[in-house]
Amino acid sequence: MLALVIVISGAYLLGSIPTGYLVAQLRGVDLRAHGSGNIGATNAFRVLGKGPGTFVLLADALKGSAAVLWMPTLAIRIAGGSPSDSLPLIAGVAAILGHNYTCWLRFKGGKGIATTAGVMATLVPNALMITFAGWLIVFMTTRYVSVASIVAAIVLPIATIFTTQNRALWAVALVFGGLAIWRHRGNLQRLRAGTESRIEFGRKPTPQKP
Repeated sequence: MLALVIVISGAYLLGSIPTGYLVAQLRGVDLRAHGSGNIGATNAFRVLGKGPGTFVLLADALKGSAAVLWMPTLAIRIAGGSPSDSLPLIAGVAAILGHNYTCWLRFKGGKGIATTAGVMATLVPNALMITFAGWLIVFMTTRYVSVASIVAAIVLPIATIFTTQNRALWAVALVFGGLAIWRHRGNLQRLRAGTESRIEFGRKPTPQKP
């Protein structure tokens, strides 16, 4: 029980680090007041530019991967007991919830795509590769990150079913996909209204305000 508490709390806190918000703050920008208002990598790209956006993307993915790799081992070392196949899955879920609902910003975080990618890259890398291929095709065709992310959320559980026999992973991938789609409900509304922003290569980032 103690190991479970350590995994959940530790992975949540790791995932809750608001990378995009902190990077923007270093530049004197409140990311929540610019672009879409989201603290995730997409808005960081839009507002801060390619360099900071790439850093936020990688850092958010690393949070998910690190939670899965490190938190179960740390918990077993502290609390004792035997390793469990369920602890990495629980750590992944907790890290994504931490990113999406960070306690540091009144439980308003990102959409969890990069952190989910980091988790799944560790748990089922083959499924993630298939999912990323789907994301890339849709993004290059539409230039909508939101559309590509929603498609990826649909592909993820399907790819997981075809690349692993672990039914627990099937369930986790389905939860991750459903959560990602839920977090994009605002984007779906903007898509229906025709007001969703595309990513245009070569355009300058949104002007930064002090």
